[in-house]
Amino acid sequence: MSARAWLLFGAVSVVWGVPYFFIKVAVDAGVPPGFVAWSRVALGALLLLPAAWRRGALRGLGGHWPAVLAYAACEVALPFVLIATGEQHVASSLAAILISSMPLMVALISTRLSAADRPAGLRLVGLFLGFGGVVALLGIDVAGRPGELFGAVLILVATLCYATASIIVDRGLADLDPMGPIAASLGLATLVLAPVAALAPPDG
Repeated sequence: MSARAWLLFGAVSVVWGVPYFFIKVAVDAGVPPGFVAWSRVALGALLLLPAAWRRGALRGLGGHWPAVLAYAACEVALPFVLIATGEQHVASSLAAILISSMPLMVALISTRLSAADRPAGLRLVGLFLGFGGVVALLGIDVAGRPGELFGAVLILVATLCYATASIIVDRGLADLDPMGPIAASLGLATLVLAPVAALAPPDG
């Protein structure tokens, strides 16, 4: 890899990991997880929907609404709430590491959906090693503490949601401009999570 590639890799890693730090700051300050999730998707929808509209990326979604709804649930609404709730109990670093196991989840789901995708040989060894690492991490970092174990499980469920969302895209939304389903999903999640945020606003 070139120096530029390493620089871009580092920048993406920082951008990808920073939200979990700020989620932890918010929930530790007493902001309810539902409000944290809603504020994230509302801001994203506010920024992305106008851009998607101007680009024409929202056209063509009409025949894909089941997939868009499923994607909105699995990629945005459910995992955002689960992660914020989980980070009430675990460190943001552990949350980020657990979520990085998403490719392992995709591989596991794919084995059930397609015989051609079933891992064998080195791929199978890599899959077992990867999940072994997740189990070891939980054993070392959580060490049997019920509260932290609960939070870690919530984050792993969120990771499974992300993995499912990637398969939904591959099987039902791959022929669309990616900005369209993402923007629509943020808008739908904003509406769905609005009552949750309204019922549990931040104190003060």
